[in-house]
Amino acid sequence: MRRKQKEKFTFLFVGRFLKDKGLLELVKAFERLKSENPKVELYLVGDVDEGNPRSIKREELKSWLDKGLVNWIGFQKDVRPFYCLADCVVLPSYYREGIPRVLLEAMAMGKPIITTDSVGCREVCVDGVNGFLVEPRNWESLYEAMKRMVELEEDKRKSMGMKGRKMILERYDVKLIVEKYLKLIELVV
Repeated sequence: MRRKQKEKFTFLFVGRFLKDKGLLELVKAFERLKSENPKVELYLVGDVDEGNPRSIKREELKSWLDKGLVNWIGFQKDVRPFYCLADCVVLPSYYREGIPRVLLEAMAMGKPIITTDSVGCREVCVDGVNGFLVEPRNWESLYEAMKRMVELEEDKRKSMGMKGRKMILERYDVKLIVEKYLKLIELVV
């Protein structure tokens, strides 16, 4: 039995709604993409970080919802079902974090990623192999990458996702990390 072709291409963002996570650039890039291709959708999983001056304001989120730009899921304890629905996971962060868990989770689920060429993010994305790297704080660079992802043939996108999964299993599997820590501890003790 042949699987039915999806009608929409789904991008997914998971995280706190902070400006430094590139959310403003993401929505602006997506707005342009959606104006050219109504068969794309953007899901946001997470929430506004009340009290944080770098947080997106509720009014801003409401305006995106009112315009029909985003689908807001809210905070979720288990994000796996949303990764399953996504065609691509996007994290345009310039937060200067470690390696973002969102990207590791997306790759573990076999999803191609789009992220920034910045500290932490660039360590897990090989441009053109398991996703696309974009210039931080540049919505046009992000738009171009999102457009390229939508235009990729499905088998190429799936191959990107599988290459990311392979990378996770070879470099970031918990057993490998624990083993490395234990060896380091043995050296010190």
